[in-house]
Parts: sequence; C-alpha cells; structure tokens
Amino acid sequence: MTDHQIEVFGARERNLKNINVRIPKKEITVFTGVSGSGKSSLVFDTIAAESQRQLNETYTSFIRHRMPHYGKPDVDKIDHLSVSFIINQKRLGGNARSTVGTITDIYSLMRLLFSRIGEPFVGYSDVFSFNNPAGMCEHCEGLGKIETIDIERLLDKDKSLNEGAIRFPTFEPGGWRFTRYIHSGFFDNDKKLKDFSVEELELLLYPKGIKVKNPSPEWHKTSLYEGLIPRIERSFLKKEDGEKVRYGKDIEQFVIKQECPYCHGTRLNDKVLSCNINGKNIAECANLQINELLDFIQSIHSPVAATIVSELVSRLQHMVSIGLGYLSLSRETSTLSGGESQRIKMVSQLGSSLTDLTYIFDEPSIGLHPHDINKINELLRLLRDKGNTVLIVEHDPDIIKIADHIIDMGPGAGTHGGEIVFQGDLDGLKKSGTLTGNNLSNCPVLKLDTREPNKWLSIKDATLHNLKNISVEIPKGVMTVVTGVAGSGKSTLIHGVLPELYPETIFIDQKGIQASKRSNIATFTGIFDIIRKLFAKRNGVSASLFSFNSHGACPACKGLGVTYTDLAFMDTIVTECEECHGNRYTDDVLAYQLRGKTIADVLKMTVTEALAFFQEKEILDVLKRLSDVGITYVSLGQPLSTLSGGELQRIKLASELESNGQIYVLDEPSTGLHMADIKQLIGVMNRLVDQNSTLIVIEHNLEIICQADWIIDIGPYAGQNGGNVMFSGLPKDIIHCKESLTGKHLKRYINEQ
Repeated sequence: MTDHQIEVFGARERNLKNINVRIPKKEITVFTGVSGSGKSSLVFDTIAAESQRQLNETYTSFIRHRMPHYGKPDVDKIDHLSVSFIINQKRLGGNARSTVGTITDIYSLMRLLFSRIGEPFVGYSDVFSFNNPAGMCEHCEGLGKIETIDIERLLDKDKSLNEGAIRFPTFEPGGWRFTRYIHSGFFDNDKKLKDFSVEELELLLYPKGIKVKNPSPEWHKTSLYEGLIPRIERSFLKKEDGEKVRYGKDIEQFVIKQECPYCHGTRLNDKVLSCNINGKNIAECANLQINELLDFIQSIHSPVAATIVSELVSRLQHMVSIGLGYLSLSRETSTLSGGESQRIKMVSQLGSSLTDLTYIFDEPSIGLHPHDINKINELLRLLRDKGNTVLIVEHDPDIIKIADHIIDMGPGAGTHGGEIVFQGDLDGLKKSGTLTGNNLSNCPVLKLDTREPNKWLSIKDATLHNLKNISVEIPKGVMTVVTGVAGSGKSTLIHGVLPELYPETIFIDQKGIQASKRSNIATFTGIFDIIRKLFAKRNGVSASLFSFNSHGACPACKGLGVTYTDLAFMDTIVTECEECHGNRYTDDVLAYQLRGKTIADVLKMTVTEALAFFQEKEILDVLKRLSDVGITYVSLGQPLSTLSGGELQRIKLASELESNGQIYVLDEPSTGLHMADIKQLIGVMNRLVDQNSTLIVIEHNLEIICQADWIIDIGPYAGQNGGNVMFSGLPKDIIHCKESLTGKHLKRYINEQ
C-alpha cells in the first residue's frame, strides 16, 4: 500500500533534478552521497520543510510568529507525510539558566524527589529551582556566578582624572558621566591615581549615595555622589536597556565573571542546600557526573519515591547509553558541542509515547567514537521499533550498515549531483558501482611507512579538567592523530594544555568566521578584489562598480540579492529581489562582461566551474586549494553564514596550504565528509606535513586514524573515567593494545571490511 511510503514527486529544491522517490515508513532509511550531492536538499529542504510548513499552518498567526518560518519547497507533491522532528547538529545554546538538567527535565524530577524524601523538609518542588526566587541564591540570583568590575582594567593609574584615568566609555574626559567626579570636590583632578591615598581610591570607587560638602559650582545641588563601581553596575550590569546593548563590547573588557562567593556556584540558598538525601543535597547531585548520579539514585530505596526513582533511573540510563555519562546536570547548555546537543535531543524523544512520527537526523555520528556509535545505533532502532519513520543523512559506514533502506545521491556534487543513483539495501549498494558503494567495498590498510619525527613537543604532568597528571610526547614533522571517546580529555589536552606550552600552535577549527551576511568565499579568500579589477580593466570602468557593497549594487536589495519583509505579527519573509532577480547589481553593471559572463554569473559559479573559467594564476591558485580540500560544489557568492562548521574548517585549511614549518591542530576535519572526500582530505593533510609542518588531528574517523604516523589514545572512557594515556605509538601497534577502545575498533575495522 502506498500509504506505507512517503512519496515525493518532482523535487527541484536547490540542485535536485526533478526527482521522484518513495521512502518506506516505519523503517530506518539512510541517505548517502558526497557533500553537495543533494541529500540535505531532499531530506531537510524538501521533506522536513514541507512537513513543518503544513504543521505550522494549523496554528494561529500568533503562535506561528514564534516558530521557525518554512517557505514552500520547490516540489510538485509529497504524499503520506507525517509530523517530523528534526534532530540536528544545531547547538542548544540557551542562557546561563539553561542546563543539561533543565533541558532534559531530569532536574525537574530531582526537585520532585527532594521535595518528597529530602530531610529536613524545606518546601515543595519549586523551592529547589534556582530560577525560583524562593530557592535561588539572592546574591547571584540563581546564576552561580557574579559579574564584577576589574579595577586594573578600569583605571589607568599612571594618569590623572583630567588625563583620562577612567577607561570606561562616557566616563572619559568630555563624557557626561565624568563630570560628576571632577566637580565633586573630592579629588585633585590633576593628581595621578597612583599617588592617591587608599582613602581617596576607595572614595573614587565604592561609595553609594553620599552628600557632597564642597563641590564645584557646576555640581547639581540635589545630587548625591556615587562611586564608579556601584554606578557602572547600576547603569550597565543590572540593566537590559539600550545603554547595555550600545556599550556591550566595551563592558566586556572591564567585567570579569567569578563564582558566587555566597553559594559557591550552587545557585541555591542555604535553606535549600540544607535538605539532604543520603548525605547529599540537590546541588551536589547536579554536580556529579551522570554515571555517578545514576549509581546514587539507584541506591535510594524509599517506597514513597519508588515511581520517581524509576523514572530518573530510566532517563539517566538513556544519557549514559548515548555516551553522555560524563556530563553533569549542572553543565550549561551553551557549553555543549553540536554532537552533544543532538544526542540530548534524542534522549528527550525517547521519553515520548508518541508514535507514527518521522525523525530526521543530520549525521548523528558526528563527534562520536566508534564505541559510542554502537550506542547511537541502538537508540535509532528503538525509535523505529516504537512505530516511527527514521530518516538519516549520514556518511559513517557503521550507521549506514543499520539501515533498512538506503538512498544514494549523486553522482557528484552541486550541478553534478541531485539524482538518485541507487536505492536498496547495503549489499546492493556495495555492488552498485556508485562512489559510496565502491568506498564501502574498499579494504582499509594501516599505514606502515610512517614518517620519522624530527623533534618532540613535550607535555608533563597535565592535570587540567579530567586529565590524570599525564605526560606525553607529541612528535614534530609528522601527522599525529589524537583519539578517544567523546569526553575522554582529547580536547582538554590539545586545546587546553598544548597552547599554554606552545603558543605558536595554529588551530584550524569549525567555528564560524566573523563576517556579515555579505561575506562569501570570493571575499574571504581575497579573489573578489582581483575579479573586480579584471572586469574593470576589460570594460574601462571603475572596479568599485562591481562591488555589491557600493554604488553598483541593486538599490532595492542593497546588493544582497534578497529582500526581507517584516510582517509584524508573522515571521520575516526572505525572498529573491524582484528588481535584480537575485543578481545583486543594477542593469548597467550587468551590461559589462568578462569572457561572456557578467559579474553576477561569476558569483553564481561553483569552485569547479570557476576553475574552468579563469586563466589568472593568482585566482587559480586559490581555487585549486579550495578544490583540494573538497570545496568544489559551493558557489563563489554563497554567504559564509550558510556554510556548515566542517565546510568553514576546510576553507580555513585551504588558506594554510602554502605555509610550512607550522604546528597545526585540526579538530575532527572529517565532519560532514563522504568517504571519497576523506581520501582527498588525507592527501591534503599529508601535503601539509610534507611541507615540513607538524599536524595534530583530533579525530574519530577510522580511515584517518589508519593513515596516522603516530597515535595518542586518551581514555579509557569519558569524564572522570578518562584522562589517561591509553596508548602512544605507531598505528600498527595500537591494534594489539587491549586497554585501548580505539585499538579494539580499529582492529575490527581492518578485519571486517
């Protein structure tokens, strides 16, 4: 019956080539293919977007305004859609009051437990909330931290007040707040602050509302004097008004956050903290690692709380089962990685009794060691077995293998993709001859001809976070892969300890590039300036005409190519500019050409297309480096804000390809890459090392681990159960190390393929 399938007809979103596809319901379907092949266009931009759009239309406009906006995808028809939940890599974020405990509702159960059997009884469930005035620490208002002004940054003691000793904006000479201090009559305004007595300095900084005895004539008669600290706190730190927003960046320079000295970071008041279960208060429980908290909860045998304990145990076990046992309930959600965020969203859904839903996952393997991927697979099967449809966009072979059904997109990326090249089971895919099928059939080989180190980077007795006083030597002039389960201490060692000892280390990470929505690959790499000059020279006009930030830009969209319509009570609508049709420029500018192409045509070219179009060496060199790192399918004009973390990392990597003699750190560069792209990435990494650089790669991908010259494995497990060096040496030796989880999975990987 067709209602057992999601049927898509005429999908043309992005690079999809008018495809039709039937996807089985209540099964796990994995979508594979190289980056840019059309997987996300089909799954997220078409199926998920249409499901969300239709669901949102059932709500009132008031509610829709507070929900994400989904435009109608470019598709003829989709039949038998069910409500979809998108469980993506987007970080949970949240403010300082959002923690692992609050986002998963586990802390709500903890509050209920303490209100039932905690001794002495201090109140009902709400009183244990650090967001409730009755329970929060009154000094930090439940944040666990307080903001204070750094006096050393605030004052330049080598200057007098008249010379600008107060560095904070609006307190400098000429600033309106500054006048209160020079007209108070308390100070010699030409005396350098380093010559102030202790009493004078205290008077400048701390008083609250004191009368002025001998002020200057300019002093307002009814005004009271207020020291710098209380005034800045009152005007800037404790207000959420325009002043705080306006001077936000300036405030950050002078404010330091520290643990609240009253509640010691627990967020709660003394009354709440006096309530205990088996010798622990709720804050102590929230600070335990989740696997330790699970042991503690399982030791509670009160009949009154049996139901609560059972539910807590179930939820905590889910957290442990997806490899998050090293977190604590008190961990702020803003500090979680994308992979951790995605797994927490999974836990929330496992507690749901809803069925017949469609769960859509975006590479759930990201950030996970093979040891943890097995756990994720169990959860994916659980969601399916509850009667749900599970759609997964994925590159990892271990997740592809659990699919009931596989849809392989391709054959290539960008304009060379957008088609379904295979649909069926795993055995069929391996025999299909597609890029994915061929790579799944390849036999991995451990690197045996490893490079010899020329020197060593030495780390001694490291104890940061969960590191257990470890010492390790990292070889120079070779490629070292640092492995271990998520939370084992890899990042602490390489991101935390290494740069303190070797500050020259260059980190090529997945963080966003600080740029506006006008920034793209062409502007970021610098080739757009060259391109504009080529157009200017060819047509005998000014190069500034070809800048979409200048007077050549379309006046309707100001060079963005899209317009934003604010509907007040509904979401802002983003549409292609009707004036320039997305071309960014005026008709006059678009009349100028270079080799038959307009400047708008050039910005729409993919890197591959641009390589075939340009002849200039300085442009080709940049494009070749982008191609080398797998950025072939992205257009020159695509905003950087729309690229994934993995794509941004590879763009940064491309800019380093001509350097040599540096120490580079790559953090999970395999993120978002197809198996074929990983082979290309390994070639790029080897090129860096061959140019006399030292490369340190934090990675879980077994293919990359196979190609290391040296492996450092941290573990054995996560959090307090990690932080040890399990292995340091050659790849061929780690498969014989019984204590190493990485060695165990690497051995299986080599033997099973």
